[in-house]
Amino acid sequence: MTTTNHKFELASRPVGLPTRDNWHYAEAPVPEPADGEFLVKILYISLDPAMRGWMNEGKSYVPPVGIGEVMRALALGRVTASKNPAYAVGDTVTGPFGVQEYALSNGASVNKVPSVGIPLPVFLGTLGMTGMTAYFGLLEVGKPKAGDTVVVSSAAGAVGSVVGQIAKIKGCRVVGIAGSKEKCEYIVKELGFDKAIDYKTENVRKALHEACPKGMDVYFDNAGGEILEAALANLARGARIVICGAISQYNNTTPVKGPSNYLSLLVNRASMTGMVVFDYADRYREAAQEMAGWIAQGKLKTQEHVVDGIETFPESLLKLYNGENTGKLMLKVANP
Repeated sequence: MTTTNHKFELASRPVGLPTRDNWHYAEAPVPEPADGEFLVKILYISLDPAMRGWMNEGKSYVPPVGIGEVMRALALGRVTASKNPAYAVGDTVTGPFGVQEYALSNGASVNKVPSVGIPLPVFLGTLGMTGMTAYFGLLEVGKPKAGDTVVVSSAAGAVGSVVGQIAKIKGCRVVGIAGSKEKCEYIVKELGFDKAIDYKTENVRKALHEACPKGMDVYFDNAGGEILEAALANLARGARIVICGAISQYNNTTPVKGPSNYLSLLVNRASMTGMVVFDYADRYREAAQEMAGWIAQGKLKTQEHVVDGIETFPESLLKLYNGENTGKLMLKVANP
């Protein structure tokens, strides 16, 4: 058995895009579980845009990662040793295990992965926090109705691609905003979106007006910045805006840019609401069961972008902010 655990610790707080210098790639003995704990051998690590915010010092919905601490990350792995009666050797689990090869846990925020014939990476994507974010953000905050026009930014990404598909399942017309011709073709031809806008080559405000001549009823925002500003200029009366993320702003070296045309909310009697997926933790099972059913029926497609090797973490994380991923980005640490 391997006796060394490799892990990435936060060495310094980045300014702008993180670099390898912001990390310490450390080695330590594989820990032994104490009473009530179990050891997880990590197989896949989720890479998420929110990780950039977790590196910053300051108030947020979770405390920042401390200097010298293992980088926070959701991961999927297998129990290899246990002194916790609720978790047996061989159980497959997901949880906040961090960017490392082995992790100790007492079971807090850990979920067992059922043996249902679905590939394991899906449980970090569509059936993991990504899917939960899309499901609850759209259905509970956006509250779409059949016939509504739903617009989603970062539409080829892990959350956006699921949002658009769920909106179609609910009978909505869906417009996606993405960052390349290939991504736009993917969300229309493969995922069933009605229309795609390439923000790198099109005037987004004008394109939204043409795609949504009566305005948008729901806007699911993963981008922030200029795209959020363009969306606010194209609202239908009573529109609901879901603030899920702002990937265009995460690596700014200047203050976050907010919308100057926010009075559109007043004019259109619209609402703009932030959502954090952890608020729905007691309903994850409900969402996972419904989405697993949609996957089985072929109504919901999954897409995982898997990069091999924990040692690639600093560079692989940047794929999120450079727009290099399609679907859910993750690292493969070990073979299942």
